[in-house]
Amino acid sequence: MAEAEQYKESLQESLQQVIHLLNKHKLVEDLVHKQDMPRHALVESLVHKQNLAELQKKLESLHPADVAYILESLPLGQRLIVWDLVKAERDGEILLEVSDAVRQTLIAEMDSEELLAAAEQLDTDEIADLAPDLPKDVFQELLESLDSQNRERLQSALSYPEDAVGALMDFDIVTIREDISLDVVLRYLRRLGKLPNHTDKLFVVDRDDALRGVLPLKRLLVQDPESTVASVMSDDAVIFHCEDKASEASSAFERYDLVTAPVVDANNKLVGRLTVDAVMDFIREESESEMLSMAGLKEEEDLFASVWKSVQNRWTWLSINLVTAFVASRVIGLFEGSIEKVVALAALMPIVAGIGGNSGNQTTTMIVRGLALGQISAHNMKNLFYKELGVSLLNGLVWGGVLGLVAYLLYHNVMLGLVMMAAMTLNLLLAAVMGVAIPLVMTRAGRDPAVGSSVMITAVTDSGGFFIFLGLATIFLI
Repeated sequence: MAEAEQYKESLQESLQQVIHLLNKHKLVEDLVHKQDMPRHALVESLVHKQNLAELQKKLESLHPADVAYILESLPLGQRLIVWDLVKAERDGEILLEVSDAVRQTLIAEMDSEELLAAAEQLDTDEIADLAPDLPKDVFQELLESLDSQNRERLQSALSYPEDAVGALMDFDIVTIREDISLDVVLRYLRRLGKLPNHTDKLFVVDRDDALRGVLPLKRLLVQDPESTVASVMSDDAVIFHCEDKASEASSAFERYDLVTAPVVDANNKLVGRLTVDAVMDFIREESESEMLSMAGLKEEEDLFASVWKSVQNRWTWLSINLVTAFVASRVIGLFEGSIEKVVALAALMPIVAGIGGNSGNQTTTMIVRGLALGQISAHNMKNLFYKELGVSLLNGLVWGGVLGLVAYLLYHNVMLGLVMMAAMTLNLLLAAVMGVAIPLVMTRAGRDPAVGSSVMITAVTDSGGFFIFLGLATIFLI
């Protein structure tokens, strides 16, 4: 934890240093520009280069991921100054690290030659990640520049959906035969001189590249060098197919503490590998996407995007909110006469709706998580539904009783307190039903259950809470 805090402080310090250098650069540029002197243009150019040299040196010392964080944290004008100073050989790495929204602003400022140079630095699987954001003409030119093997690999990676294992796998693998000795394997690795990142095992294949098993490096190092690969390899490794869901693969990586895993096609032919860094990136992106979806945002948003771009990203669910708020207001309008006679209702009804919305969101979150982890199916749905009803009933009776007592103490009306408790209990039961139903219905319809679920459950519990509370009050108090 201490190391993580130290890293965060270091990253913030780097960001502040870059901002300081950018502000210093702007201040000096403005002063020189206002000066009236001989050979003004030459002096201004020299000062410009001198001011940016220190900033460029600072950027060169940072990891591409840290430069990406800094770019995401700067307004567009300053972001482009920093981007121009990043050395060309690091463009590709940094483009992979920044968010999709920021990547679009950076690519928009690059010409075709710069984009080609940046992409050519990358491995085939990394190019596949970048390809959707490249202009079509640049991508076509890049495709033609690749050799036949890498071109085929790139087209294969792009043929899979974003949430499939095939879209996440990389092709940098080390394969060996099962009939050779460990000593031969060791000599082969020494000749290679370098292993792919995150290599914890070698993949054992036959002459047709069909996967036979895996050889963990720790076995390779501790077993007798004269032993054959077949005698020490593992033939029960976790294997993925290209069409497998990435979410299921990420769960397997967590469950079995995997670093890498082989990816095969329908004929058991080894086509690539899945690595822990790709899985971590997928989990992070899915988590961020789910948070945005539950808040009703269509996509990831650049913090410094234009006003119009941000409005386009946010308006959909805001318009739905407007409709649901109007429905809630009409529900209240149905009971205007009751509210006029018992003014306390106006003060108490937001409590019923608010608690119901919070309870419904808790239920929805649990259901969405269970669906994501594959823990919910037809055989346990009834038990889960009854359990959520039981939780809501108990919460409704306990907290409804507390609020009913508070209402009695405030307004000295026993019946008002009982109505408060009953309305709270019924609204929490409604929240439980909808909290389970909404994600399940959306999943059955092929939609992401996290998208806007909190907005929908809040709308239901608001309107339902008002109707239940004011309806009971009208029956028993008026």
